[in-house]
Amino acid sequence: MRFTQRSLIVISLAFAGLVPAAATVAATPPAPAGAGAAHAGNRCFQVTATIPVRRPAFEVAVNPKTNTAYVANGGNVSVINGRTNTVAATIHLGGSPYAVAVNPKTNTIYVTNRGADMPVISGQTNTVAATIPVGGGLFGVAVDPKTNTAYVANPGNNTVDVLAPCPK
Repeated sequence: MRFTQRSLIVISLAFAGLVPAAATVAATPPAPAGAGAAHAGNRCFQVTATIPVRRPAFEVAVNPKTNTAYVANGGNVSVINGRTNTVAATIHLGGSPYAVAVNPKTNTIYVTNRGADMPVISGQTNTVAATIPVGGGLFGVAVDPKTNTAYVANPGNNTVDVLAPCPK
C-alpha cells in the first residue's frame, strides 16, 4: 500500500473491558522517498550502504574527526572507513564485545567485553592499547571527551564504573 502526503491513517482501537472508550491516533505520512528512505521533518534519510561484518553485530560508535565507525561483533571490533563504507580493519578481542564508545579528542575507543575487562583501542593504530579489568557483566559505555572519562554500566554488580586517566 502506498501513501501520499495527503493520506491520513486513522487507527481506532477498542479494548473491550480494558479501556472505557476507543483511542484514536491519526498520522500523516510524508511523500514516499524511495525504498529504504524516510522523512524526518524537512530531511530525508536513506540507506546508502550495507556493510557486512561478523555476526552478531551489536553497537556502533563513530569518530566524527576521522570519519571512522567501530562495530562490536562476534569477538571483534570492525573498523569501518566512512568515506568508502568498507571494513578497513578487524580487531580481534575474543570474548563478547558489546558496547562501543569513542573519544574523538584522543582517538581512543572503549569496548565493553561481557566478561570482566574493557579493551581500549588506539584509533591511530587500530590495536588494543590496554585492557582494563573492571568487573563482571559489562554492558554500556559512554565517554566524556572534555574530561577523558569513561562511564561503564556494570549490571552484574549494579554499579557504574568511572575510568579516568591515571595521574602523572
